[in-house]
Amino acid sequence: MRFKQLLERFDKAGTALETIMLVAMLTAMMLVAVSQIVMREVFGTGFGWADELVRLMVLWLALVGSVAACRENRHIRIDALSHVLPDIAVDVIRVLVDIFAAVVCGIIAVQAWRYLQIEIEYEDTVLVNTPAWFAHAIMPAAFALISYRFVVAALSQAGDILFGPKAEVEE
Repeated sequence: MRFKQLLERFDKAGTALETIMLVAMLTAMMLVAVSQIVMREVFGTGFGWADELVRLMVLWLALVGSVAACRENRHIRIDALSHVLPDIAVDVIRVLVDIFAAVVCGIIAVQAWRYLQIEIEYEDTVLVNTPAWFAHAIMPAAFALISYRFVVAALSQAGDILFGPKAEVEE
C-alpha cells in the first residue's frame, strides 16, 4: 500500500510541475511576444533574439502540453471502430495502440537523444550564445515521458481487462 501512495505522490508532484511549467511558459511567451510587438511599433526596434525565444517556447509548450495530455488520456485518439466493436475488443485494441504508441515515442526519444549528443559535440548555439542542446533537451525528455505515460496507460487498461476496473493490489 505504501508503494502505491508513493506513486500517487510522485504523480501529483509531476502534475503540479507540469501545470506550473505550462502556465509560466505561456505567460512568459505572451509577455515576450507582446513586448516585442510594442517595441517594434512604438520604438521601431526590438530584441534580435525574441522571435527565436518565442519559437523555442512554443516547442516547449507543445511538448510539455503533450506530456500533460497523455497523463490525462486527453491526447488525440482515432477510434472509428469503437462504436461497432464490443467493449472488450475496444479495450484490447486500446492496449495494443498504447503499446505501439509507447514504442514509437520511445524510438523518437532515443533518436532525439542521439541528435542532442550531436548538438553537444558540434557546440551549436541558439539565442545569444546559449547551447542549443539546452534549448532542445525537451525533445528526448518529453518523448520519454510520453512513452512512459503510454506504458502506464496500457498496463492499467490491461489490468482492468484481466482483473476488473476496481482491482486493488493487496499488501
